[in-house]
Amino acid sequence: MKDLRIDKLAETLLDHSCRLQPGERVLIDAYDLPDPYLVCRLVEMAAERGAVPFVNWKSNTVLRSLFRTATEEGMALAGKLDLEQMKQMQAYIAIRGAANSSELADVPGEKLDLYQKHWWKPVTDHRINHSKWVVLRYPTSAMAQSAKMSTVAFEEFFYSVCTADYAQMERNQQPLQRLMEATDIVRIVGPGTDLTFSIKDIPVIACNGGRNIPDGEVFTAPVRNSVNGTIAYNTPSLYQGTVFEGIRFQLENGRIVNAECRNETQRLNAILDSDEGSRYIGEWSLGCNNLIRKPMLDTLFDEKIGGSLHFTPGQAYETADNGNRSRVHWDLVLIQTPEYGGGEIYFDGKLIRKDGRFLPDDLQPLNEGLAAT
Repeated sequence: MKDLRIDKLAETLLDHSCRLQPGERVLIDAYDLPDPYLVCRLVEMAAERGAVPFVNWKSNTVLRSLFRTATEEGMALAGKLDLEQMKQMQAYIAIRGAANSSELADVPGEKLDLYQKHWWKPVTDHRINHSKWVVLRYPTSAMAQSAKMSTVAFEEFFYSVCTADYAQMERNQQPLQRLMEATDIVRIVGPGTDLTFSIKDIPVIACNGGRNIPDGEVFTAPVRNSVNGTIAYNTPSLYQGTVFEGIRFQLENGRIVNAECRNETQRLNAILDSDEGSRYIGEWSLGCNNLIRKPMLDTLFDEKIGGSLHFTPGQAYETADNGNRSRVHWDLVLIQTPEYGGGEIYFDGKLIRKDGRFLPDDLQPLNEGLAAT
């Protein structure tokens, strides 16, 4: 039976996120999807709009074998071929399912580093900076299990979040964007966290369905050498097939000088030693999608949680650039709502957000749906 929710999601991806135009070429990258229906509808609906669709159908199980047997020569050629394909596209849609979110857990770190260096980074850099793109997950039983929900309940949640009123979200974000643009010094305080940095003269970007689905964040980057203090993340993070818990950083003059976590400190530091830029911060963002209220071990959802922030080691986006370059871009999430320990954010000494709720009058629409404190 036809699922109208999938058609609505496809419309959001094509018309809102990619703004697809007649004659444009769009690449649909599909990973581990349990069925092809969304991809089929995207192909059909892109063609209806006069665009030219292309599809890559990928398996993380196959990629695991490729990565485990990787050579530098092979990864360099794979990256070159993917990059040439990407250069032919004006738009890009990535749909990522996961039968097993830990499929890459036993790929050696040095093999994943070859992939990051020669394949992932050059293709991703071009896609981000030279195409219209959007990335989303696909609702699977594995995702429902991570979210601790039934499959049916998770699907309802997924489609409601992913087809949100992004036009209203954009209107609600505008005052926060203006306030951040006028801010110099940010201070973040919470359990195990006391961090200061400058965002002066760094562009601020409001995200409302144009790049990620689901969406709901306003981001910038710290001035590269301005970060000092400590941050203790309270949200587990799945990165390169490994789950990291209780990550804590100490930073001096922008650089992570000490990094530890409860379970994988050695692997954590190996990632941060990938290159010079991986120990510096490339993004700072405030999450403001109040339909997402708890972490589910999926960055695309977790980083948008209402009342959260993410503070990201590695590559800066060119749209909000502090000059940091790295193969790593690792969105690590700190939730500041009361049930996760609370916390405060100050802009130039003024308290702007307390326990996940914004305080200025013109930011009150961003609190809609959050529990009052």
